Amino acid sequence: MANLHSALSPKTPTSGRKTNPIIQRPSYFPAKIARNKPQGQAKYTTASPGPGEPTITSVFEPVTGTFQYIVADPTIKTACIIDPVLDYDPVTQALTTASADRLLDLTKKNGYRVDWILETHAHADHLTAASYLRSQLEKQQGHQPSVGIGKRIGMVQERFGKRYGVPAKEYEGVFDKLFDDDEVFEIGEMKGVAMHLPGHTPDHLGYRIGDNVFCGDSVFHVDIGTARCDFPGGSIPALWQSAQRLLTLPDNVKIWTGHDYPPDERSEPVPWVSVKQHKELNKHIKKGIKEEEFVAMRTERDKALAAPRLLHQSLQFNIRGGKLPEENESGLRLMHLPLKVGEVW
Repeated sequence: MANLHSALSPKTPTSGRKTNPIIQRPSYFPAKIARNKPQGQAKYTTASPGPGEPTITSVFEPVTGTFQYIVADPTIKTACIIDPVLDYDPVTQALTTASADRLLDLTKKNGYRVDWILETHAHADHLTAASYLRSQLEKQQGHQPSVGIGKRIGMVQERFGKRYGVPAKEYEGVFDKLFDDDEVFEIGEMKGVAMHLPGHTPDHLGYRIGDNVFCGDSVFHVDIGTARCDFPGGSIPALWQSAQRLLTLPDNVKIWTGHDYPPDERSEPVPWVSVKQHKELNKHIKKGIKEEEFVAMRTERDKALAAPRLLHQSLQFNIRGGKLPEENESGLRLMHLPLKVGEVW
């Protein structure tokens, strides 16, 4: 799969001088869910925060390179969880909950009451644990948190619902809150702001809480740069504008990334980089780089990227808000997997 567009296209040409379309036929596989033990989690917690600032715990999920965040009001212990991961094995089709259970353990240990589970967008590289956490937290704390995402999620759900044959009844109304652009919401006594940061996807949000922005898949560590934009509805110029919006924030603001893929010379994943550091060091958007340079670079880069390993599974699961597919007549919960069929067929 050359990139996201080709991976999602109903017809993808094979390599060679003369090509015929590859016919993609749906295959079906059951999803299973179980609990298992956490593996390889790197955790970072902020030191004592300043007045009005949250306590932030980042938990890195190494299989998909995803950062999950617990952001808490240090005074009254109200918290939100951002972009949680449900573990998935594409070989056995098993869903397990090690990463999500780690978050549950941390919230319980710290005495947090979780009011929000926030998604930055419909992820294409991992399965969300939002629905699982919502039900488990209701049992743990006697209160069900609200699951929030940007208001444009509907067009993403409709697009991929049709593509993968997901019934509308399985994705309509699965999110408790659809945020407007720049909408202010409360996390205990703290204020959060939903920032529309399109580019990677059209529905993409960041969340500003105090002097922190949880930017999802917008910008990454300075030695990686920025996110891909070849997702349907993605836009390289829009990502440039979103990055500029982030760079206009005060220099001390921390930008917490959604992923990290440390290169060989950097051994550990890093959850945040300051606005000042991005302006000075980010290889794609630092001071002196022009929009036309960025567009040309990002265009060429996206052409060379392979599709995410869990692309099809993630999209089908995440437009449902992390809810399991409904059982069929045989008692199986199914998702669809398109096949790539060579010319011999």
